[in-house]
Amino acid sequence: MGHPNISSYRRVKHFSAEETGRVVVEAKVSGGVRVRAQSSLPGSIPSDVAAVSGNTAPLFNMTVVYVPEDLELGQQAFQLKATDLDGDKLTYSISETFYFFVQTDTGNVTLRNSLDRETMPRLTMIVKVFDGVNEPVSRKLTVIVEDRNDNAPVFQHLPYQASIPENMTLNSVIFTVFANDSDTGNASKVSYSIEEVVPDSMKNRWLFYILPNGNVMLNGSLDYAMNTFYQLKILAKDGGGMLHNMLVFQQSSTYLSLTILDLPNQDPRFLNEPYSGSVPENCAPGTTVLTVRAMDRDTGVNDEISYSITNASVPFAINAMTGTITVSGPLDREQLPSEEVLLEVIAREKNLDIHGKVAQASTLVTVIVTDVNDNKPQFYHCSLPSCNFSTSAQNNFGGNIIEHSSSRLPVSDLSIVAHDPDKGTNSSYELYLQGPNANAFTVSPPKIVGTGEVQLLVLEPSAVDYEISHVMEVQIIANDTGKPTDCCSTATVTINLIDSNDHIPEFPQSTYNLSVMENSPAGTIITPNITAYDPDSGVLGEITYQLLPETIRQIFTVNAMTGAVLVQNGSFLDRETRSIYYANLQAKDGGNLAGTTVLEITVLDENDMAPIITGSYYISVKEGQNVTTQIQAIDNDEPGSLNSKLGFRILPGPFSKNFTINEATGEMHSKEPLDREALEDERGQMVVMVEVYDHGVPQLSTSVNVTITVGDVNDNVPMFLNESYEFSVFEDSPGRHCVARLAGSHVGEVEATDADRTEINSRISFLLQRGSGSSNFLIRSSPLGPGYYGGLLSVDPDMSLDYDTLQQKFFSLVVLAQNTAADDMGDTANVSVVVHVLDVNDEPPTILPVSPENPHVKENGTQQGLVITLVASDPDTNHSLVFEELAVACFKGTISAGEVCWDWFVLAPNGSVMVNSSDIDYEVCDVVELTLRAEDLYTEKGNRYSQNKTLRILITDVNDNTPVFLPISETFVVVPEISPVDLQVATVKATDADSGLEGTIVFSIVRVVLVDDKGLSQPFPNLFKVETTPVENGYVGSIQVASNLDSSLKGEYQVTVEARDSKPPVHTAQTVLNIFAVDQSYRVRLQFVTTVDKVQANSENIKVALTTATKAGVYVAAIRTVEDTRASQVEAKSVMEAYFVYSNGTALDVNQLSVLIQSDPLILAELVQMGLAVIGPGEVVKPTRETELIGIIAGLAAFLVIFILIITLVLVLTTRSYKRKLSAMKALKVATTFSPAMAQQGAGIPGTNQYNAEGANPMLNLSIDPSHDLGFHEDTISVASTNSLDENTVNAPREHNLEAKKGKAQLMDPTDEEVLVAALELKEPTKTAYINTTFTTTDL
Repeated sequence: MGHPNISSYRRVKHFSAEETGRVVVEAKVSGGVRVRAQSSLPGSIPSDVAAVSGNTAPLFNMTVVYVPEDLELGQQAFQLKATDLDGDKLTYSISETFYFFVQTDTGNVTLRNSLDRETMPRLTMIVKVFDGVNEPVSRKLTVIVEDRNDNAPVFQHLPYQASIPENMTLNSVIFTVFANDSDTGNASKVSYSIEEVVPDSMKNRWLFYILPNGNVMLNGSLDYAMNTFYQLKILAKDGGGMLHNMLVFQQSSTYLSLTILDLPNQDPRFLNEPYSGSVPENCAPGTTVLTVRAMDRDTGVNDEISYSITNASVPFAINAMTGTITVSGPLDREQLPSEEVLLEVIAREKNLDIHGKVAQASTLVTVIVTDVNDNKPQFYHCSLPSCNFSTSAQNNFGGNIIEHSSSRLPVSDLSIVAHDPDKGTNSSYELYLQGPNANAFTVSPPKIVGTGEVQLLVLEPSAVDYEISHVMEVQIIANDTGKPTDCCSTATVTINLIDSNDHIPEFPQSTYNLSVMENSPAGTIITPNITAYDPDSGVLGEITYQLLPETIRQIFTVNAMTGAVLVQNGSFLDRETRSIYYANLQAKDGGNLAGTTVLEITVLDENDMAPIITGSYYISVKEGQNVTTQIQAIDNDEPGSLNSKLGFRILPGPFSKNFTINEATGEMHSKEPLDREALEDERGQMVVMVEVYDHGVPQLSTSVNVTITVGDVNDNVPMFLNESYEFSVFEDSPGRHCVARLAGSHVGEVEATDADRTEINSRISFLLQRGSGSSNFLIRSSPLGPGYYGGLLSVDPDMSLDYDTLQQKFFSLVVLAQNTAADDMGDTANVSVVVHVLDVNDEPPTILPVSPENPHVKENGTQQGLVITLVASDPDTNHSLVFEELAVACFKGTISAGEVCWDWFVLAPNGSVMVNSSDIDYEVCDVVELTLRAEDLYTEKGNRYSQNKTLRILITDVNDNTPVFLPISETFVVVPEISPVDLQVATVKATDADSGLEGTIVFSIVRVVLVDDKGLSQPFPNLFKVETTPVENGYVGSIQVASNLDSSLKGEYQVTVEARDSKPPVHTAQTVLNIFAVDQSYRVRLQFVTTVDKVQANSENIKVALTTATKAGVYVAAIRTVEDTRASQVEAKSVMEAYFVYSNGTALDVNQLSVLIQSDPLILAELVQMGLAVIGPGEVVKPTRETELIGIIAGLAAFLVIFILIITLVLVLTTRSYKRKLSAMKALKVATTFSPAMAQQGAGIPGTNQYNAEGANPMLNLSIDPSHDLGFHEDTISVASTNSLDENTVNAPREHNLEAKKGKAQLMDPTDEEVLVAALELKEPTKTAYINTTFTTTDL
């Protein structure tokens, strides 16, 4: 409830009178209203103001006023102000009555209907001012509506949607938004900010920013694979402005939808890596090895992909379109560097990427070329292990042997190695002999796997006869039994026979079968002795032994004397390299004839060879199938022994329980069909470690990894994460149709997963099943992770939803999720989605009435915490109400208290009004008005605020203030002689800022002391009393006489008065009053020629005249009949005894009174008419009759003595008397022209005629400037005048007396004569003097 008042004004510009003659003043009225008025300077009164019958028409110069558009209804907008020089009552009227209402008598214009600057920035009205006499004055008044920040920015050209490529460069302009604010100034300056980004992530929050001009900029890089859609919430905020006397910032928000366009910026990717396959080496060209597959990672582009092999000179080719790898030429495993061929396959997209480069990816494909028995064994002339099988094979060999050599004796100088390059069992072949001498020899060994040394042994020694043939020839046939055609190779061996003597030493046995353990150390005795017999005697019979051939001696040695056979070098004893050694033990006699026997030394097997696993095991299989494979291995230890007997087992591992293996055969198979989804490995690989072991001691083993790559099959159905979904979407109500036009509004997101492990098999697309209401919505798929997709459900921008026309406020939809695999479309899954259409929050809140309506709060912090809780309601179902404080008004009574209470209370958002200060003071503010409102934070349309409500908080008073005496500006005087009991002699006034009983004051007199002229103090208890009277804004204490005062006492009464309030805790205050006592020495006798009755009848007029002349208070002590005129010249009939006292405590004596009365001719003439004859001193003590007689006699004597002197000096005295009168008149005339500001109040010394300050003389009470001549001539005659005024006879004016005195007294100024004559002849002077208001009161 505002109280209009002018809080401030500023002078717009002051033009000089020479320029325009006008002053323009602009004042600001509470509520923010500015009034502009023009006022003409003196001398420039408008010419159109005409006088009618002497009465001037009103002057009205207001042309423009300013009214804020947020002015509340009923508040003062401005005030019409006209002036009327005649003081006529003015009546105002206006032509504009729709928006404003004028109070006709005051001109106050209040607001009737709300203003809106945006629709009507100014109004023009005709103002009429009527003074009741003249014709009404009409003026055109322009009302300029001042802007307030009452409009929020409004986005233009909605909705905001854009599609941008994912390769948009940094700091590019994505979109430009524009919001318009209809306000002006800073309130129309719109700034933008991005409040949120959906989807929300740390990266997306800084991905975009917005410039002050509304350009939405890109601050990072986009990736279609990461996000295909963004939604930006953009906030528009104005620069702020005043609204309802508060700085308010308005804002609004909207959404910008960005669709990311996929571009070819990613290389393709191979699926189901790694790739491995196998083909036999004899396969025909065109045989399919395997198929590789790659996909374009730019899913929105999905470019065509071609394949190629980068390896040069490999017998493989790839189909550029399908990725199928085939054999392109003949394969020969034996000619390849390795049985594993690595192919590098490149997948290229058809089109260049956005950088102009080829988008490609590479992978390695392992092709294992398996062995086929396509090679026959060949013979080579070399010795192991230094054979080079890359050279050409040989068919002719030669060797030597002594005739009749023992059976099993090898042909010497024969180095034959047989070799088959095939692998494993394909390299096994047999050896046998053919030819004319084949029956004399045998071949060893009869069977070889892979590579081995070949020896010819004597089979029939008798057939080896030098005399029959010097040369023998055999053919060694190597037959590959596994190869039906082109199976054999032949080596022809020519054997040269050596002749020998006939008597040679003979051994008991022709052959000795010996054995030795392989790896035996040197010195190991194979046999202790083998003895030969030679019938020769003597030296010829002495036999020495040696081993033949010489090469055998590297391995074995013989004791030349005993024939003991020992190991020479055990490192050559390797059964796996050679299991049997043949040697001739020669016994040589002294005749150098020698006999031999054959030593067949068998190398016994030791388990020193670990099993050898042949081949590598990379298996590819589609999921859902079983796996079977054969683990192949050999052991080069002695065949058929435990050392070469193999066993198979699966070592513990992640997948060991998924497979089983035959311990004897090595056949391995899966226990159940394989599932790709059960594998965590991204490539779908299972690695199983198989161990192959022998049964020898110590047991040896070898392990191999069997890698099974399980190919993914689209065998899983998409699955929704929830059984059903419920979403809601708000309607929008543009205009009055309540139709929601939700342009692509986001409704919700469904999520589904596909357990398949490859991207192509786990890709999910969503679609809406046709049904009731499905056409109102769209759904879009977006990847959220591997096999994890979301379906963004939104309202179709081409469809509209009407909440009011919907029978059911929801839609039941069915969303389908299906797999998009290219080859085999997977099954679909569906889920139920319910979309609720919600009403828009568009109703303003309402603040409910409070109880009590006006809460009370005690001052001084005695009450803390909650004052009252406000409650608001909102008909919208979805609302969030908060309270906000708009303004605080402070009042003391009905007067504004300014800003003192602004922080006393705080309004919490929940409506709780809390005490916020301990400085609440009832005395400065007793009513606090909080202007507040409720806000619905969830409001989407319409007004979000309630009507403003004013809460009045009444401050309750507590007794916390001490009474305060108001300053006393007057001086109190008492005349004891005429002061009866109960006479008021002084007053005090005190106030107490508290109210009620707390502020009720009672006065009492604590002490009375009389201080005399010498400064001595004397107490006088019970001399005065005090009565308390309540008055407006305080209490008055009337100090009255309680008992008769002693009129003979002179001095100053010091009265201590106490003020006490009336409610505990009681507060008191004291003040001291000075009451000056006027004693009898200042009593003056005024003798009248009229009777007592006549004087009493004219007493009031006499007192008025005396007061006018002296400016002093007149206190009449008595009016009585004159008993003795004391030989006066006049026949007095009555006497008035009085005191003349000033308010400052000084009093007039008889001389001063005479001067003042005679200085005022008009008053003097008036008093003379009322019978005044003589002014004399009063009687202090009434004399006795005897005293009177003595006085009369003394008086007569004195009169006779001085009579002559009086007669002598009468002329001089008469001249001086009139001269003093004229001087006094002139002084009075000059003094009355002085300004009141020159007057000084001087305190006098009570009861005396002395003055303690310059200018304190009660006659003039002026500070006299010596430069002004007041007409006094300070000569010795005027100072020591003998014309005593102790008893002056006032004669009636006579014309001839005046003429006589004119001849004797020279006037100082020609006007003095005129004034004096006018006074004496009771005529008004022709020259009117300026009346100084300083002398219009009795207090000079």
